[in-house]
Amino acid sequence: MAAPAVRICRRCICSQASKTRATRPRSRIDRIVRVDHAGELGADRIYAGQMAILGRTSIGPTIQHMWDQEKEHLQKFEQIIAERRVRPTVLVPLWNIAGYVLGAGTALLGKEAAMACTVAVEEVISEHYDNQLRELLSSEGVTDENKELLDTIQKFRNEELEHLHIGEENDAEKAPMYKTLSTAIQTGCKAAIWLSERI
Repeated sequence: MAAPAVRICRRCICSQASKTRATRPRSRIDRIVRVDHAGELGADRIYAGQMAILGRTSIGPTIQHMWDQEKEHLQKFEQIIAERRVRPTVLVPLWNIAGYVLGAGTALLGKEAAMACTVAVEEVISEHYDNQLRELLSSEGVTDENKELLDTIQKFRNEELEHLHIGEENDAEKAPMYKTLSTAIQTGCKAAIWLSERI
């Protein structure tokens, strides 16, 4: 006896394909918001650690200026993550501690090492923001869904570049073992980005 013919509903296939396409941009934006929230939390904690050690020195007001901007960044991404109902990375507690330890630890090595930390982190973050801007614009263009996010990323990217230049102007390259320190910090930042996008 022949097996019964299986009828496939074309409408169901088209509907499912449409749903898959519709979820991809949302998934992309969720990933971007999740990792950026984690990154801004880490940056906030780095500057908190630096201020704990160097807050009363001549570089204190400069660090405070950068920290104030990072507080604004974190507050904005906490707002976005709540509005869009994006699940934060489960690694938030780890980045909270790691950021503070990195900031305080480099500050203990002196002003130059703290500024080297700033340059290393901000170079990775500004490049990361640039990649996100290219990804969003090439895949979706400017839409009602992503315009605020694009504007936010662009503004914060510019401020991260400002921090990078501040670090360079304040003797970052005079830090002991500058290249080794910078490479180690940047490797850690890239690993944190990769993990936060996925976990």
